[in-house]
Amino acid sequence: MKLRIAAEASPEEASAIAAAVADHVGETVDVYVGDADEPATTQDPPSASSGEKSAATSGGTAADGDELGPTEREQRLREQIADIEAGGPEKYRERLADQGKLFVRDRLDLWFGEDGLHFEDGKFAAFDEWHEDAKTQDGEGPTEDRMPADGLLTGAAAFEGRDVHFMANDFTVKAGSMAARGVEKFLRMQQRAMKTGQPLLYLMDSSGGRIDQQTGFFANREGIGKYYYNHSLLSGLVPQICVLYGPCIAGAAYTPVFADFTVMVRGMSALAIASPRMVEMVTGEQIELADLGGPDVHAKHSGSADLVADDEEHARELVAQLLSYLPDSADDDPPRTEGCSPARSPEGIDGVVPQEPNRGYDMTDVIERVVDAGSWFELQPEYGAEILTGFARIDGRPVGIVANQPAQRAGAIFPDAAEKAAQFIWKCDAYNIPLLYLADTPGFMAGSGVEKEAILEQGKRMIYATSSATVPKQCVVVRKAYGAGIYAMSGPAYDPESTIALPSGEIAIMGPEAAINAVYANKLDDIEDEQERKQREQQLREEYREDIDARRMASEVVIDEIVPPSELREELRARFAFYEDVQKDRPDKKHGTVL
Repeated sequence: MKLRIAAEASPEEASAIAAAVADHVGETVDVYVGDADEPATTQDPPSASSGEKSAATSGGTAADGDELGPTEREQRLREQIADIEAGGPEKYRERLADQGKLFVRDRLDLWFGEDGLHFEDGKFAAFDEWHEDAKTQDGEGPTEDRMPADGLLTGAAAFEGRDVHFMANDFTVKAGSMAARGVEKFLRMQQRAMKTGQPLLYLMDSSGGRIDQQTGFFANREGIGKYYYNHSLLSGLVPQICVLYGPCIAGAAYTPVFADFTVMVRGMSALAIASPRMVEMVTGEQIELADLGGPDVHAKHSGSADLVADDEEHARELVAQLLSYLPDSADDDPPRTEGCSPARSPEGIDGVVPQEPNRGYDMTDVIERVVDAGSWFELQPEYGAEILTGFARIDGRPVGIVANQPAQRAGAIFPDAAEKAAQFIWKCDAYNIPLLYLADTPGFMAGSGVEKEAILEQGKRMIYATSSATVPKQCVVVRKAYGAGIYAMSGPAYDPESTIALPSGEIAIMGPEAAINAVYANKLDDIEDEQERKQREQQLREEYREDIDARRMASEVVIDEIVPPSELREELRARFAFYEDVQKDRPDKKHGTVL
């Protein structure tokens, strides 16, 4: 390359220019001064193999040919980073083992491995407030309390082949509490997830807001309250998955309940609106944290925990399974896998379902004969157990299953089960996961107890979710579908792509016993002979069951088809495949008023 410069340039200036340009363009440079015919200097580019850089461009002072390595300035930065990554005071790190949990950076290694962490944001948050290297000359600035990263780690990583945003509390820093700099990092992570359309992992271990530093983050427009505003915007946009590793109290407790799915770790985590000490101060109640908000409370009673893990490794395994059914965002389809046969033969389905409508059995025995082996992944198994909710695959295609469970309270729908089903349906619809309803229920439970527990309110939410869902839906009447149960389970009126039945199927306003009592009670009371009365009851019962039998429903085209039980899997495979791209319109409105 030839380069001509002004005639006034000195030989030193010509050499410097030649060296800089050769380094920049990566080729030999001839520099001509003024109108000279011969170059004043010639400069070759730095050697690619040796990694040499010219002094003119490196800012260093080494002689030509010397390699430049890390400076003292860089070394000082690395030492500061290492100090930050060491976490809070050593005494708090030492306590983690007794609590059965990992240091936060070891936890990230468990989740993402050595090469899975793409980058971290905000490592130097609050650095000026605690680190010795940030002290001013008069000694003011830092405190003796270590607050590396302000107790909150955020960044991006690869998890099971998927890119995710993550946050993780450092419990060695003021019990994982949140303050201004950490709040800023959390908010930025959420905002970036809205842009990227990638899932969010919240690895929570926080005692809540840092009360002694609340100025600047609690009530501000961009303060901790914005967490939940952003959670709401992210809801249904990208999957939000939360794992609890410790006591998440007060403000920290809302992130788990806003997340789409929450995993608690047994013997380690808790979730409560206030600590036991605060509860006692406000109400006088004395209670242990585990009894106030431990995993059993939220898995069995509140429904806030979708899954309970045995330890940290198990929590990671559960989330890996969960994420395998979910897309990166609402704009994507759920991930497909290679299909495989069920764990148990479909030919056994009819033998599983009893002939008698009131006899109990385990619906999972049907599910395992329909879905791909090992793919049934149940959520909230201990909450509202008379309805099963979970993910599975049929020929590699993810589906969300809502199934009545006759083994629990005869499969009657109680308020907690209706709430559980509504939320699950809503999530499946948000993330484009088709729905399979397996109906075998006497309907919604009746009585003063369930009325006080808002059976009508929760029932309407389930029906609303089913009505509003626009993903492909298949309804299977396995056995009985009485009362509003057929509505909640996406029967013919609820826009399923198909309503099919097994030969054991029945659809009716109410079951035979209740119907006979409602219609014929007076006439039966007039029969004095007990034997004659029983015979008449049996006759009426059989006549009633003929009217509600699946064949009558198919004859009247109420349902689309009656399927031999051993062919149910193949029937569902074909129907889900055929309708996978179905488009459904709903009225153009701002939103409904039910959920």
